[in-house]
Amino acid sequence: MFTANDFIPSQYSQTLESGHFQWSAPSNIALVKYWGKKDNQIPANPSVSFTLNNCKTITKLTFEKKHISTALDVTNEFSFDLLFEGKPKEDFKPKIQKFFERIEIYLPFLKDYHFTIDTQNTFPHSSGIASSASGMAALAMNLMSLEKALNPAMTEDYFYQKASLLARLGSGSACRSVKGQVVVWGNQANIKGSSDLFGVEFPYPIHENFKNYQDTILLVDKGEKQVSSTVGHELMHNHPFAERRFTQAHENLDQLIAVFENGNLEEFIKIVESEALTLHAMMMTSMPYFILMKPNTLEIINRIWKFRTETQIPVCFTLDAGANVHVLYPNKNKESVLQFIKDELVGYCQNGQYLCDEIGNGATQLE
Repeated sequence: MFTANDFIPSQYSQTLESGHFQWSAPSNIALVKYWGKKDNQIPANPSVSFTLNNCKTITKLTFEKKHISTALDVTNEFSFDLLFEGKPKEDFKPKIQKFFERIEIYLPFLKDYHFTIDTQNTFPHSSGIASSASGMAALAMNLMSLEKALNPAMTEDYFYQKASLLARLGSGSACRSVKGQVVVWGNQANIKGSSDLFGVEFPYPIHENFKNYQDTILLVDKGEKQVSSTVGHELMHNHPFAERRFTQAHENLDQLIAVFENGNLEEFIKIVESEALTLHAMMMTSMPYFILMKPNTLEIINRIWKFRTETQIPVCFTLDAGANVHVLYPNKNKESVLQFIKDELVGYCQNGQYLCDEIGNGATQLE
């Protein structure tokens, strides 16, 4: 059983003056939802997600060793510049500062370098797609590339587990954006190798039905959420239904093990839609309570249900902590579902916008 201390390095065999790395990391969509956390970004319940393919963050990390003779000699401080799409992004710097403070124990070289973090998303900024998962995962991959250069003996397993652990400390769900198509995060008795510390690839058979599974994201509301996920998670601490919810997540994850193996899409739909609605039910029954769904979210859900009943096509929805709707369906039904979306659902999207995505494999090194 891993502990966090297993990821604290002793010493490095190499030194590095300067260089750069570049990684892309995708977003992911949880099927069993993570909602509620303990200290140090430890989840209150396990979750499982589909890794996406097209909605991703591309981050280039340039690093230069600080020297006493230069203006960068404040060695007891973190030193970094942050660029978003090539332009300085000051309002995101406090989040990176906090991230560096959290992970310094695992990457003791952080204060030795000045970093330039240049990041961009493949999906529209402020589209309502959570970019913290893909963004923190991409940054974690780059930092691990630097650590691997300082310690070339590092194994691939350790590299990815530690990258996931670091990503988690930036944004909980980011640990599910590192490696694998279906990723489990959180201790689950029936899932070998599962951990609260990092995400792991789902270790059991996955039926052909889920190969190239599609996710079309309907952008219902692209504005800032009125309640941040961080605040939402905290509201689970004294929530009257919290314990039952955490038990339910374990039960649903257990059921999905069989569903992934036997390809039963009817059962898959029940679990996934129930999880989405439960997530929002937790928000509506916390104190203070809040509603992130919009009228158009509900209209889309009702139309999906009607379409599924009339056509018997196994299309379903899930939601993240927002108003947007993820429409999930098998690859073989792509043509008819996209036609349905164009005919009936686009009108409920802000500016008619939606994004077509599908299952992907996780982060990729570009340089």
